[in-house]
Amino acid sequence: MCSIFGIFGLQPGDDLQALRRQALDLSQRQRHRGPDWSGVYVDDGAILVHERLAIVDPAGGSQPLLSEDGQLALAVNGEIYNHRALKDELTRPYAFQTASDCEVINALYVEDQPASFLNRLNGIFAFALWDKAKGRGIIARDPIGVCPLYWGHDREGRLRVASEMKSLVDDCADVAQFPPGHWYDTATGTLAKYYERPWRKYEAVEGVEVSPQELREAFEAAVHRQLMTDVPYGVLLSGGLDSSLVAAVAARYARHRIEDGDRTEAWWPRLHSFAIGLEGSPDLAAAKIAAEALGTVHHGFEYTFEEGLDALPEVIRHIETYDVTTIRASTPMFLLARRIKAMGVKMVLSGEGSDEVFGGYLYFHKAPNAREFHEELVRKLDALNNFDCLRANKSMMAWGVEPRVPFLDREFLEVAMRMDASHKMVRKGSDGAQRMEKGVLRQAFDGYLPEQILWRQKEQFSDGVGYGWIDGLKAHAEAQVSDRELAAADKRFPVNPPQTKEAYFYRSVFERFYPTPAAAETVPGGKSIACSSPAAIAWDASFAKMADPSGRAVAGVHEAAHAP
Repeated sequence: MCSIFGIFGLQPGDDLQALRRQALDLSQRQRHRGPDWSGVYVDDGAILVHERLAIVDPAGGSQPLLSEDGQLALAVNGEIYNHRALKDELTRPYAFQTASDCEVINALYVEDQPASFLNRLNGIFAFALWDKAKGRGIIARDPIGVCPLYWGHDREGRLRVASEMKSLVDDCADVAQFPPGHWYDTATGTLAKYYERPWRKYEAVEGVEVSPQELREAFEAAVHRQLMTDVPYGVLLSGGLDSSLVAAVAARYARHRIEDGDRTEAWWPRLHSFAIGLEGSPDLAAAKIAAEALGTVHHGFEYTFEEGLDALPEVIRHIETYDVTTIRASTPMFLLARRIKAMGVKMVLSGEGSDEVFGGYLYFHKAPNAREFHEELVRKLDALNNFDCLRANKSMMAWGVEPRVPFLDREFLEVAMRMDASHKMVRKGSDGAQRMEKGVLRQAFDGYLPEQILWRQKEQFSDGVGYGWIDGLKAHAEAQVSDRELAAADKRFPVNPPQTKEAYFYRSVFERFYPTPAAAETVPGGKSIACSSPAAIAWDASFAKMADPSGRAVAGVHEAAHAP
C-alpha cells in the first residue's frame, strides 16, 4: 500500500516544471504512506506521483507503472489479491514490465471497459490511470473504500487526486472524498458506480441459508489470499473474536508461501501478533490467552494515558477526521503501528468489517426484525470508509504499516452478505449459538479458539484497550472546553457542530490542520449509540437519551440476551 497524487486537465501554457515541483512537494505530505521510493510521471496532459511502500516485488514494481509503449501510466495505492487469476484470463497479449500485482490493471484497461474490469478486481485499491494516446484519465476506488482517496479542483480548474486530504486541502476549495465503488472518466467528466450487489436489498437474501462450513471456508480463503507478501508481516490481535479468528486462520497458512502455491516454506514462517492497551486492559489479557493457544510470537505493548494524550494532535492530523469514536480508537492503533514498524514488520492482517457484516455491535440486540437488521448492515458497510477503514488504514499507514482486512474481502462478502439476517440475529433466551452477537460466526469456527475467546463479548477497540482511556479523554475535554464554548459550538462550527465537550476538543484540533468548510464536510455527522447509524437509534426509545459511541452505552443488552 502506498500513496498517489495526480493532476489532470493540464493546458497548453502550463509550466510543467513548476507543476511537477509542486506535485512532488504536495505528495511528500503523505510520504509516510510510502517511505520506500518515489516515482513521477509527467506529460502535457497529466502528472502522477507515487510514494511506495514495497510489499510485493520490492526489487521491482516501482510506480507509476508504464505500459511497454509508454502510453499508459498507472499509480495505485493498494493490493490486487487475484492478480494471477486475472492475468491467466487475459484475452489479449500484454507485455508486463514488472511483477507488481497492480500492473494487471493496465492489462485489463487495454482489453475491457472500466465498469466491467473493476468488478473483476478482488482487492483494496485507489488508482489513477492516464491514457496518453486518448488524453483520458481513469480514477477508481475499491468497493468498500478500504483505501482512502480524495479529489478536488485547483484555482485553474485542474482536477487533483490524492490518497490523503492533506495534499489537497490548501489548493482545492472543493476537496471531498472520492466515493467508494465508483470510477471517474476525465475525458467525459462522468462519475459512475460500478459496484452494485443483489445482497444490498433484503428481498434478495430473504430465506437464504449459508452453512457454517461454507462460511468458514470462504473466510479461510480470504485470509489465505491476503497473505500475499514479500516482506515480514503479522496480525493485530486484540483478543476479541474477529482479530483472533484472523490470527487463527493465518497461523494455519503461515508456514508456506502462497505466492508459490504453498509449495515452499515461507520466508518468515513464525507468525507474530500484536496488541496494545493501558495497564490491566481487557484486550491485553485476552490477547495473551489467544496467542498462547495459537502459538504466535506475541507482543503485548502497554501505553499510558499521557502518551495517548500527547499523540492526539498528530493522530488527528494523520487520520483527517474529528469523529469521536474514530479518534478514541485511532490513538492506541497509531501508537501500536509505531511499535510494529520498529520491529521491521510492514504488513498486518486485521479484523475490521466483521461487526458490519454480522451485526456485532451491541445495539444490534435491539433490531426489531431481520429486514431492519439487514438494512443497518448495509448502511454500516457503506459508512466504513468514514470510520473503521479510515481508522485502520490511516493510523497504520502513518508509520508505513499496511493493514489488510479479510472480513471485507470481496468474495467473502458474497457469501456472508447473501445470508438472511434472521440467522445473524440474537435469540433472547437461547442457550445455543445465537445467544450472543455474531453467533453464526462463532459456530462456524467452533474448535479454532479457546472457549473464553470464541465466546468473548464484543468490546469496541477504544473500550478494550482500557476503560480509563475513554474516561480520561472525557475528563480532559471537560477541563479544556467551557460550558460557554460548547453552548456556542454551532457558531464556531456551523458544519456538524459538536454536541459534547470531547467532540468540541477534537474539532478544535482538526480545525488547526484543516480549517476549510469543505474539509469539515468530509466528516459525516449525526448521533450514534455504540457506533450505530443515526437511523438505528429509533430501535429503542432509551437510545436517544444516552447516545454515546462507546460500546458501554448499551452494555446491559448482553446480560439481557441471556435472560429467559
